[in-house]
Amino acid sequence: MAMPHAPSPAKDLASGDRGLASLPKADLHLHLEGAMRPGTVADLASTYAEPPPQAGCYDSFDEFQHCYRAVVKLIRTRSDLRRLVREVVEDAAASGAVWIEPHFNPRTYAPALGSAQDVLDLVLDTGTSAGGHVGVGFGLTLSASRNRDPRDATVLARLAADYADHGVAAFGLTGDEAAIRPEAFSEAFAIARGAGLISAPHTGELAGGLSIRSTLDALSPDRIAHGVRAVEHPALVERLADERITLDVCLTSNRVLGVIKHTEEHPLRHLLDSGVPCSLGSDDPLLLKTSLLAEYQIARTQLSMTDRQLATLTGTSIRSSGAPADLIARAVTGIEGWMNRDVPDPSDEPQRRAREDCDTH
Repeated sequence: MAMPHAPSPAKDLASGDRGLASLPKADLHLHLEGAMRPGTVADLASTYAEPPPQAGCYDSFDEFQHCYRAVVKLIRTRSDLRRLVREVVEDAAASGAVWIEPHFNPRTYAPALGSAQDVLDLVLDTGTSAGGHVGVGFGLTLSASRNRDPRDATVLARLAADYADHGVAAFGLTGDEAAIRPEAFSEAFAIARGAGLISAPHTGELAGGLSIRSTLDALSPDRIAHGVRAVEHPALVERLADERITLDVCLTSNRVLGVIKHTEEHPLRHLLDSGVPCSLGSDDPLLLKTSLLAEYQIARTQLSMTDRQLATLTGTSIRSSGAPADLIARAVTGIEGWMNRDVPDPSDEPQRRAREDCDTH
């Protein structure tokens, strides 16, 4: 599949519009390993004499997951994991993020890199430290996998609950929606919600209404990663709007993985017009060849979204996050300042040049 050519930041800033890089954002739909830099993939593949995963084109979701697992296998030391986290935070800052909540499962690396607690501490410490240098708040969504025994999800949920006030913000569920019904994970999500964590499972991507409805009933989500196929069922859209459940939407991901054929057909604007809160996320920047900034640029150029609509997306991303209250307040103020910024009107350009000519002479 050919990738869309997102406009560059330089073009964005020169267009007369407000620069999207300066719009405060949160990335709530981001997978840690899927955000590895291509150069880091090449370095690690060379170090471990492994063929580098070929990211970009996928004939199936299984092929996409296979590529993701190949990236995960390149992380073999605690130093590799620190590098990944540090670079993900730095790249988020370059996109204008002030908070990120990557999906991650520390049990993937236990016991090779220590206990699950050791791995979690490493990621949280590295993310917090790196974020302090570049102005990005860092929390985690611990995500269970539909491709594993649901009992593993319950163990992970207990770990997430232990860290509810120490860097873990949310509990998620990833993988193929067809693998197992969400009801199997009810216990895990009940544990997470009981600890005050945000419920943020994936659903409504490759599967449709039944998957979304079952997830709503069984897991009581605060946010849903994807969820865009709700548009096939008006009653579901109404329910999402009424219950104020945020959809963490990823435009490029939906196109590359065949949820939509063309970005211009994406239902994001319809969801917003229907009252459904939505945020924009980058999902897997490495595998999809995108970034958080690129997703906002695509929304502006290919979906013709106004600056007010883009600011609404960022406001939802901030308010729906697990960020500290003071960070949320600063970000909301920053979004308001971005919207209040004067933008040159192209129709004024001839008059401005005439005035400059008069001043010169």
